Amino acid sequence: MADAPASRTHARGIPALVAIAPIWGFSWVVIKIGLDYATPYTFMALATAACTICFFVALAVTGRPLRPPPVGWTLSIGLLQTSLFNILATFALSVGGAGQVSVLAYTMPFWLLLLARLFLGERLRGLQWPAVALALIGLILVVQPWDIGGALPGILAGTAGFVWAAGALLIKLLQRRQPVDALSLTAWQMAFGALPLVAIAALTQSGWPQWTAALIGSVTYVVLLSSGLAWVLWTYALHCLPAGAAGMGTLAVPVIGVAAAWILLGERPAATEAVGMALILAALATLAAWGLVSGARRSTAADEAAVLPPVIE
Repeated sequence: MADAPASRTHARGIPALVAIAPIWGFSWVVIKIGLDYATPYTFMALATAACTICFFVALAVTGRPLRPPPVGWTLSIGLLQTSLFNILATFALSVGGAGQVSVLAYTMPFWLLLLARLFLGERLRGLQWPAVALALIGLILVVQPWDIGGALPGILAGTAGFVWAAGALLIKLLQRRQPVDALSLTAWQMAFGALPLVAIAALTQSGWPQWTAALIGSVTYVVLLSSGLAWVLWTYALHCLPAGAAGMGTLAVPVIGVAAAWILLGERPAATEAVGMALILAALATLAAWGLVSGARRSTAADEAAVLPPVIE
């Protein structure tokens, strides 16, 4: 009967990924707009510091203990997916287009598939293979590495994707060692990760941010949604799903990011990029179909096991 609860747990992780996609997809445009009124590191320091405060208020309101999860693990996760990821991604966004950077940062799922294979023993099965192939071809067409205007945004954003995957791997390894509350882990890794960002912002500060409505709206969006709600949902999705599946489930984010940059910033994708986005959507549909089929098989196997007589040896 162990497979049935596992199947239901996997099913609960899918809505989390569905909710994450538009939040993170639009965040690239929102941050790009905010960077017109604040330096990259000042913006991220403001956002992560405010988000940390909100998380600890949420811990107090929900009655959760304020004791941190295992400090070594949590510190490492925070330095990777809050400090280093935001440093790399935000700087890339300041020198590159929002659509391009959002896609390059989402090489994360492919790095995570590799890391999950090496460190978690997760293997690709069935329709997951053609889904990965479609997504990889789609990302290459969107990124167009043969025609990137400047190498720096690509290097920064691609490295950010690897750093994010490493942070996700640490979360998964920690969750395998012991149960960890998603809100508590997110709050404490955000707190640890915010410290270097605040220090860098203080050391590189060259002027006060312009407190326009656009900047306030951008910071609010990041605090409440992209660095707040979405990171809790991401930690929960990693708990419910295999790491590789969770990573592949985020591939809708760069598609939304490119579309939002096109509509709101005028960054119109070329025909090749449009084909790439279509392939990524096809990969997501293939993964969804595989998830439904494999979930149905697990449920059927569990039901059959429930009616079989016990084996007497």
